[in-house]
Amino acid sequence: MIKRCPKRRSNGVHIRGDSHLADLNSAFHDPDVRAVVCLRGGYGAQRIVDALDFDAVRADPKLFMGFSDITALHVALWCETGLPTVHGPRLSNLHDGARRALMTTDPIVVTADENEDTFDVRVPGRAEGTLLGGNLTMLATTAGTHHRLDLTGAILLIEAAGEEPYRIDRSIVQLKQSGWLDGVAGVAVGQFTECDHGDGPSPTVQQVLAEQLGELGVPVLGGLPIGHGDEQAVVAQGVPAVLDANAGTLTSQPASRGMRTTHAYRKLGMDSSPDPPLGSS
Repeated sequence: MIKRCPKRRSNGVHIRGDSHLADLNSAFHDPDVRAVVCLRGGYGAQRIVDALDFDAVRADPKLFMGFSDITALHVALWCETGLPTVHGPRLSNLHDGARRALMTTDPIVVTADENEDTFDVRVPGRAEGTLLGGNLTMLATTAGTHHRLDLTGAILLIEAAGEEPYRIDRSIVQLKQSGWLDGVAGVAVGQFTECDHGDGPSPTVQQVLAEQLGELGVPVLGGLPIGHGDEQAVVAQGVPAVLDANAGTLTSQPASRGMRTTHAYRKLGMDSSPDPPLGSS
C-alpha cells in the first residue's frame, strides 16, 4: 500500500519547509509505513534536518530513499541514528534497481559505464568499507555543520549536477580542509551531469576530479551511473561495500540487509550478529 504525504501538493512555494518536515515526521511515526521515498530532489532539505524526529527513527527504523539535496537527510540520519539509506532516483524513474536495493538481500553490483563522462577518472586498487556520501555540493555544504560524516575506512560516493568545474574543485577542497577525507578508503565517482565549464580557459570536470582525488592516494573509480543522469543506478548507503577500480565495479549490500548490520543496530540500540562478507551466502 502506498500512502501519499498529505501536504506535498499544497499550494505555493515552500521556503521554510514546515510542511515537508511535518510529512516526514508523520511518516517516521506511522507504524504502517515501512519505506519513505522522496518524490523529488528536495530543495530546502537542509533547512529541516535539525527538526527531524530521530527518536522516532530509532524506535521504528524504515527504509529511506532519495538523492540530490536529500543527501542532507541521508547524512543526518546516518550521523544521528546509524540508519542505512538508499541513494536512488525520484519516483518517476524507479526501476528494477530500486526493487533490489529495497526488497532483496542480494548484493548490488554497479559497473562503470564507458559512456559516462567520468569514466576515465580512475586510480587502480581495491577498497572495502562502509559506503557513504551522495551529492558533492550538499556534502560540502554539510561539512560545516555538526552532522559530520566519519569517513575513516569508508568508501565515499560523490555525484553532482549543474556545477562548473571550479565549483567542483571548491567543494572537494572544502571536504579536504574540513578533515572529512582523512582516512577515506576509496572514492566512487558517479555522474557529473551538465558540469561543463563555461567560456574561457578552464580545466574540465574530469581534470579537476582526477587531480583532487588522485592526491588522496586511495582507489578511485569513475564512470558509475549514479546521480542525475538518464540512467541512474540505485545503491544503499551505510552498508558494507567493495570498490574494485581494477574490475570497474562497486559492490554493496542492499539496504534491507544493511539495516541489520552491527554498526546500525549498535547506534539504534539493538543487538545483531554481523552479516556475512559480500559474495557469501
